[in-house]
Amino acid sequence: MQDLVKILSVDDHPLVRDGIAFALQSQKDFQLVAEAANGQEAVDLFDKHRPDVTLMDLQMPVMSGIDAIIEIRQRHPTARFIVLSTYSGDVQASRALKAGAAAYLLKSMLRKELIETIRIVHAGSRRVPGVVARELAEHVASDALSDREVEVLRNISQGRSNKIVASQLDITEDTVKTHMRSILGKLRANDRTHAVMIGMKRGFLDA
Repeated sequence: MQDLVKILSVDDHPLVRDGIAFALQSQKDFQLVAEAANGQEAVDLFDKHRPDVTLMDLQMPVMSGIDAIIEIRQRHPTARFIVLSTYSGDVQASRALKAGAAAYLLKSMLRKELIETIRIVHAGSRRVPGVVARELAEHVASDALSDREVEVLRNISQGRSNKIVASQLDITEDTVKTHMRSILGKLRANDRTHAVMIGMKRGFLDA
């Protein structure tokens, strides 16, 4: 008898989980052992079910997908993950792969590529689609934004002035301006609005 591939599905959107469950039903050797709506549930359910492959969303309440991957792999170093994301930006993909994900799939690709990717990862291989690989390659030599610069850019994206950003982060207005000059240079952005757009596209900011 063929061994079943045990799968844990993690996403905070019930419709996405339903779609995945429906797709997995067509494979007789796949078994959906559990579903989680956030990263903390994923950690708990992984300990309970020990799935062969975990399908992990990134942006979720309580605990993010990347934090969940890191925590699970600390306990179970051989755990295999396929990250499912709406965004092809290099920053999120790079973080996910560094955390230990074996594959990174865009949700728009699930219908065509989910089943094959599960089989590839279960067999011990890795998979990154071309569109994501190109983003990673394009920015491989780029300077990353610091945590503080991301904080500044996130505040700017919410329409706040330098003065308000300074107050929010408890820094001077001149420091905010210095961070903005650095952000514009690193992102090769023309202005604040352009920087926010690039920050969202690349994954420094949540859209």
